[in-house]
Amino acid sequence: MPPANPDKLPVEQPLAGSDAFEFQAAANRNRMMALWAAQKMGLAGKSSESYAQAVVRADGEQPSEEDVIRKVLGDLTASNIAIRESEVRTKAAEFLAQAREALKS
Repeated sequence: MPPANPDKLPVEQPLAGSDAFEFQAAANRNRMMALWAAQKMGLAGKSSESYAQAVVRADGEQPSEEDVIRKVLGDLTASNIAIRESEVRTKAAEFLAQAREALKS
């Protein structure tokens, strides 16, 4: 017999190290990267959310973080934000670690 309310089923977390886990961690990292960059560019509210969606979509072109780093770095530079690529890469690594930890808990 099906559950009384399928909307109330428990959500399973992907197993650490699995493809699903890494996919979700990367998606969460991309969103954190976007919101960080949006704040640096002075975006807020709907503009910030729209930018986050654009960054998440940018990751679809290649199965790596390179698209996201390229987009964020390019957008920050175009907004006259002085930032080095190494700083953007460091943030990406920090956000990925945070995303993985959040998924584990």
